[in-house]
Amino acid sequence: MEDMHCQGCGVLLQTANKEGSGYTPASALKRDIVLCQRCFRLKHYNEPQEISMSDDDFLQMVSTISDSKGLVVHLIDIFDVDGTLLKHLHRIVGNNRVILVANKIDLLPKSVNVYKLEKWLRTSANEAGIKVVDVFLISAQKGHGIDELSQAIESYRKGSDVYIVGTTNVGKSTFINRLIKQSTGHEDVITTSYFPGTTLGFIEIPLDASSVLIDTPGIVNKTQLTHYVSEGDLKVITPKKEVKPRIYQLNSEQTLFIGGLARIDFLAGDRQSFVCYFANDLSIHRTKLEKADSLLADHRGGLLAPPDETTMNLLPGFKTHDYKITGEKTDIVFPGLGWISLPDGDASVRVHIPGQTAVTLRNSLL
Repeated sequence: MEDMHCQGCGVLLQTANKEGSGYTPASALKRDIVLCQRCFRLKHYNEPQEISMSDDDFLQMVSTISDSKGLVVHLIDIFDVDGTLLKHLHRIVGNNRVILVANKIDLLPKSVNVYKLEKWLRTSANEAGIKVVDVFLISAQKGHGIDELSQAIESYRKGSDVYIVGTTNVGKSTFINRLIKQSTGHEDVITTSYFPGTTLGFIEIPLDASSVLIDTPGIVNKTQLTHYVSEGDLKVITPKKEVKPRIYQLNSEQTLFIGGLARIDFLAGDRQSFVCYFANDLSIHRTKLEKADSLLADHRGGLLAPPDETTMNLLPGFKTHDYKITGEKTDIVFPGLGWISLPDGDASVRVHIPGQTAVTLRNSLL
């Protein structure tokens, strides 16, 4: 068969190996829209399948951008900046210009200071060695900010191709589908789902006679908790609407559990507020520090859920990190989950989080 690509994920189609990437039955090649078996089952039955492409394959494919000339749009998740900002982006993009786009802005409380947020994003990108020409805050799901961004892309690209780059599950395909819908009226051109790694190859969408917009494979960041949870748990921890802050007044020697996926112990300090920003469906449980270990052992997956049974088998064991919080209002960020904000004042805390994930501290966003 001549080379054909899946119109959902971009992978090269083949009809010989049912277990390999890009497999589709020969009879499917006659359809107007040809999907690989993986995309077909994802689209019609919401059933994800294992991805046979390795993390190195993903990175090697995306790194070819440095040999091309174009505009790079780096999409990140505003609810997980630390987990989705690509620290090695400069190696991928070469000398191409970069627009930083923070998606899912609709999930943040309306009290967020947009100017402060944009300034912080520029600083974060600069500290990661990424030189950006502009920063935008958008919601691909709701359409917020898409018109302004689309105009900026057209201005900055100067007739060249546009590459959409990001980690898995930041909403790249949803974002591109939104752009296409607003410009052409066509819907769901690219397969989207809750599940990381939906796009397996470059998907080219014509912009004009000589240039294209390119959806690239999501880069897997193993420090994100999202890679160690089941499909059901991923839906629970992924915010779907504006996150409502939940405030817990804690005395020292008390503990907060974020489901059974993470934990923070308040070791020492005056009674104070722990303001939690997590998906509204994710349960938070308070207990005494002296009871925390036994509570986790006896009720993880029950009272402390998620994780479900599948996630329990995927999660690395907890590692602990101790922090002394002083001075300015501080966010303790749990990548892939959310964050807890502490007010001005002194506090000693111990964070428990699955081993490969990395907790970070920052000046409070709100």
